[in-house]
Formats: sequence, C-alpha cells, structure tokens
Amino acid sequence: MAKPRTAVIRYSSFVILHAGRRAERCLDFPRHDNYVKAVEAIRLFQSLSRDQRNTFIACFLGWALDAFDFFLVTFVLIPIAADFGRTIPQVTFAITLTLMMRPLGAFVFGLLGDKFGRRIPLMIDIIFYSVMELLTAFAPNFTVFLILRALFGIGMGGEWGLGASLAMESLPTQTRGLFSGILQQGYAAGYLLAAVVYWIIFPIWGWRGLFIAGALPALLVIYIRARVPESPVWQRDRGQKQANPLKIDIFIKKHGGLFIYAALLMTAFNYMSHGTQDLYATFLEKQRGFGVSAKSMITIIYAIGAVCGGTVVGFLSQKWGRRRLIILSATCGMLLIPLWIFAPNTALLIVGGFLMQFMVQGAWGVVPVHLNELSPRDFRGTFPGLAYQLGNFAAAYAAQQQAWLAHHFRDAKGNPNYATTMAIVELVVFLAIILLAAIGREERGKEF
Repeated sequence: MAKPRTAVIRYSSFVILHAGRRAERCLDFPRHDNYVKAVEAIRLFQSLSRDQRNTFIACFLGWALDAFDFFLVTFVLIPIAADFGRTIPQVTFAITLTLMMRPLGAFVFGLLGDKFGRRIPLMIDIIFYSVMELLTAFAPNFTVFLILRALFGIGMGGEWGLGASLAMESLPTQTRGLFSGILQQGYAAGYLLAAVVYWIIFPIWGWRGLFIAGALPALLVIYIRARVPESPVWQRDRGQKQANPLKIDIFIKKHGGLFIYAALLMTAFNYMSHGTQDLYATFLEKQRGFGVSAKSMITIIYAIGAVCGGTVVGFLSQKWGRRRLIILSATCGMLLIPLWIFAPNTALLIVGGFLMQFMVQGAWGVVPVHLNELSPRDFRGTFPGLAYQLGNFAAAYAAQQQAWLAHHFRDAKGNPNYATTMAIVELVVFLAIILLAAIGREERGKEF
C-alpha cells in the first residue's frame, strides 16, 4: 500500500541529498576530481559567445518543450481511456502512432535543413507541433485524437535532428560533450515540466486542459529562434552543396552500413528510455496505489535524476570516450533494476527511480554529440535525426507491448503486473546497448 502524500514529500529531501552520492559511487570518481570537473564545466559555459549561448538555449528549449508536449499524454492515459470509452492498451496506441511518425518528420525536416539551413525549418517545425498539440485538446472522438497525435509525431520527429545539428555545429569542439549532455536533457526537462503541469492543471481542468497548456510555451521559442544565427558550418559548406546536390542513392552507397548501425543503436536507446518512462506513471498509480500528488512528486524526482545524469555523463564523455560511458551507464542501470521497480517502500522506490534515470539519461547525454560526430558532413541535418527517429519507429510499440505484457504477467491479486514486465524488458535492452556500443566506432573530437 502506498504512503500518503506527506510521506512522499518527507522522503524527497532524503533522495536529493543521498541519491547523488550513490550515483557518484557507481561512476567511481573522487570528490576532488568532481570539483575540478565542476570548475571546468563552468569555464566551458563562460567560453561561449553570445550567439553560441543563444543558439544552445534555443535548441535546448525547443527539445524540452517538444518532449513536454509528448509526455503529457503518458500522465493521462487512464482519464483519456475513460473519456473515449477505450482500454489503456488502446490509448497507448496514440504513443505508438506518435513514435511511428517521427521518422517522417526527421526525414522531411532534415532534408529541408540540409538544403535551406537549420534555423528556418526548425522554426516552422515548432509552429507545426504546437498547433497539433493545441488541436488535441479539442479532439471530439478517439479517431481524431489518434490522427492529431500522429501529426504531432511528424513535428516532434523534425525538431531533434535540426536542433542537435545546429547546436553541435555552432559550439566549440571541446565543449560538445558537456553541451550534448545538457541538450539531450531537454527531454528529461520536458518530462519534469509535464509532471509539474499535470500536478497543477489536471485536478482542475482535466486532460484537455493539459493539452491547451502544452501549446503555449512552444510558441515562445519562436522569438528565441529569431535571435539565433544560422549554423556557421552549414553556411561555410553552402557553396559546395549547391554544386553537389544531395542524392539519396549516394548516401545509401557510401554510408548505408553506418546508418543501419546508428538506427539499431537508437532502437535500443529508445526502448531503454520509453521502457522506463512511458508506463512509469501508470505503474505508480495502478500497482503502487499513488494518487496525483504523490505520483507527480516521484516523477519530478525521477526527472531530476535524468537531468543530472545526462549532464554529468555527457561531460565525462569528452575525456573518457562516448562508447565507454554508454557501456558504463547501461551496466549500472542493469544492476539498479531491482531497486528501481521492486523497492519494498516509498523511500527506496524514489532512490531507485532517481538512480535509474541518472543512468538511462546519462547514456542518452552522449547521443547528440556521438551521432553528429559519426554523421557524414553533407548529411548532418538528416543523418542524426533520421537515425534517432527510425530507432523511435522501431521502438514505437514499446508502451503498447509493455501494457499488453502486463495484462498477461498478472500479480498475486490478478492485476496487471507492470513491474515484472518493465524489469524484463529493460534487462534485455541494457544488454543490447552494451553489445552495440562495444562493437561500434567512435570519432570523439572530430572537427566539423
């Protein structure tokens, strides 16, 4: 039986004070070294020019608000199912549709980014996904709801590739590891924002009110984009691209093997993140018995762990290597599965959640810079985003599969066993990531 809200709040200070120490022990670096690295991180921040700061902030916010809009639906699967007279597995198909449409967005907006620059297509993309989010609030029936979530997926798919390439091409080489980690945690920041908005808005205005709120912050990013210059790398190479237009057949012939590897790696990564996040709120409510306030508090701490992990591991990857940090994070995540999902009390559940997301998003913190460094120069607007979103496509059924499996792996009381299902899936996924990272290549420090 779950603890009351006061117990959850009481445990929060414990988690924030001690979980970071546990993560530090898992990564095994000394305190003095931590201080040196913190000073170095601050120095890297200060080394950026105004344009570079504006570019990075804009890309971070674009991805954070995109993720925020996506995660809102994961908090309200149950009320949406009740409103439309559907089951939870049927409603999770909306998540599947969104993920399935993301490669289309990455392909279309990626090609636009390679031909016309990163900045303008990115602004168009933000407007598009904001409008789709707003229209979702007014869906009159389940069919329209699914169509709007599919269209939103196109917009969501276009944002990451353009934003990541614009950021990585605009930043100095030595800063990429740190800012890759921070940039990717826009996703976790979006999850955190979704948890806060759910906590505040859902009890008063219901699930439709969430989607109205979800449309507003993304529109603010348009102003920020207006202050961001075009990618200096794209501008430098523009003349050569005009003389040698992009051809898909050339891309496949020269880089097909690398692209397949990147897509497989991103498939495993997306199963890792969606497998630990999409049904986590449902697990807390259905299997652990938490209410809205307690569930929101736990997921907020969960997201804080993700932000910390992505930033720290991304920064360390600049010195220790991209693949090495991915393997280390996945190994620690695998060892944390019992604490994350089978914890016997609320305190340990919170600790496990914090540490699990530290490792999951720690590995993800390496992805923006790793994919951009592996990417062929002429296809950097398309390659990273399309590989990432094809991985999303392959993992599109993750939430639906887990919901289906949970209804078959029932607990002693005959209820869906989300805990066992999520634990089994993540064990397999962590092993796959370790293998794929071990056999892959790395181009850390590559000059664009």
